Amino acid sequence: MDAFFTIVNVSATSLYVSLLSIAFNPTAWNIVARNEYRNKTITRIFGGNARYGCYFLAIMIFSFGMLRDHLYQRALSDQPRVPMLPAPYDTLVPIVLFAIGQLFVVTSTWALGITGTFLGDYFGILMDHRVQGFPFNVLRDPMYVGSTMCFIATALWYERPAGLLVTMYVYVVYLLALRFEGPFTDMIYSKRASAKKAL
Repeated sequence: MDAFFTIVNVSATSLYVSLLSIAFNPTAWNIVARNEYRNKTITRIFGGNARYGCYFLAIMIFSFGMLRDHLYQRALSDQPRVPMLPAPYDTLVPIVLFAIGQLFVVTSTWALGITGTFLGDYFGILMDHRVQGFPFNVLRDPMYVGSTMCFIATALWYERPAGLLVTMYVYVVYLLALRFEGPFTDMIYSKRASAKKAL
């Protein structure tokens, strides 16, 4: 246990703030999006324009994502620095991980578009068909995988073992979010398919 406390500063408030921000984002957006699907709250705020409402939510999600990343980096700065990989892998591995992670995130956004990426289906803005190309032909949830890779890359780059523990936490949070997001999104599209068959 003493070895654990030499690599993780559990008394750092910034660590817990970071953990809260990581959990907040997918939790809040799932709650907001489900409310939007049922009550059209954001759409009504924008005068019935679902697309403007989705763009607003996209800006909020992106902004809070940037804040989450900032809080994570701040938390790492308060943690003990411990070399984890020998040179030159101490720089090569995090660079490669970050590059691949960003590739998954950026190409996912490109393939889905703004409304497809930022919960447009909850606003009633549905895609014509499921995206089959890269990176969705490699991973089912490339955006979450890519984001997780960026977390671990950052931990390795700054040589903070605590960051690896935070990354494990990120992965669990994303898995839990997908248990709610996946079935709900499937339900939205199955309802549309049923409605089309009824015509």
